[in-house]
Amino acid sequence: MALDQGPETGPGVVSPIVSNQAVRHMQITVSGKQLELSDALCVRVSAHLEGIATKYFGHAQEANVTFSRARSFFTCDINLHAGRGLRLRGEGEALDANTAFDDAAEHIAKRLRRYRRRVNEHARDLANRERPEAARQFVLEQAETDSETDAADGTAVDGSVATVIAEHPAEISWLSVDEAVMRMDLADQPLLMFRNRTSGALNVVYRRSDGNIGWIET
Repeated sequence: MALDQGPETGPGVVSPIVSNQAVRHMQITVSGKQLELSDALCVRVSAHLEGIATKYFGHAQEANVTFSRARSFFTCDINLHAGRGLRLRGEGEALDANTAFDDAAEHIAKRLRRYRRRVNEHARDLANRERPEAARQFVLEQAETDSETDAADGTAVDGSVATVIAEHPAEISWLSVDEAVMRMDLADQPLLMFRNRTSGALNVVYRRSDGNIGWIET
């Protein structure tokens, strides 16, 4: 069943619809960008994600599902918070909303099947691990000039100051390199900062342009 085109509310405006069919321990939020979502679609999305959460993460915390329209296609973006510090992302695109959701959900399921054993071990061992460190993540507005910026305080060498347009809480977890790569892959992120459990130093793993994984150790 396809989505109905809703009233125009301006670019980037999201009209959230929170499903009442959420898993007991997981809040599922279904929203559409300039789209009116049918109740039937919200119920189907919630039921399907409930099945995934029950199968792989009985303690999953929340999931956010966003539908949008791109040209003649529907797109679906799923962000699943499976546990502390463990997030997964799946994207789908199809001619109708249901198929786009199925595609995105399958991307998440594939990642979970691939890492099921390691994820389960990670979840069971969470209580015995070092607590993550609190951090802050900033989004800076891209400067229109070519001036260099001091990363420490956001001040450019010419005296101008970069504009912070968003700030989010973040965590720096104690992980092995293998675990950091796993988390980065599950969350479909380009890089991940973590504290190396062996050395205690801050490390970064990232995706290289040649398809391999880079590792920076301080």
